Amino acid sequence: MHQIQLDDHLYQEAERRASATGFVTVDDYVADVLQHDLREETENLEHLFTPERLAYIDRAAAQIDAGQGIPSEQVRDHFRQKLKS
Repeated sequence: MHQIQLDDHLYQEAERRASATGFVTVDDYVADVLQHDLREETENLEHLFTPERLAYIDRAAAQIDAGQGIPSEQVRDHFRQKLKS
């Protein structure tokens, strides 16, 4: 088995997150995070497209097709405001 070293701040954050998500040890939490991160590189992302999300996308596409989309200037204004805050 291999070991990794974390600085105190990073370990404390991992410890907090492990506790908050129900992991018994920081080691178990870090191993789980790494396994999910490494798996996501090659994982099929189909699970993200739930029926609810697909329905939302379909409704949004229909609104856009019907001319009910958000004007590009309104989108630009929104992101300008986000950048300011």
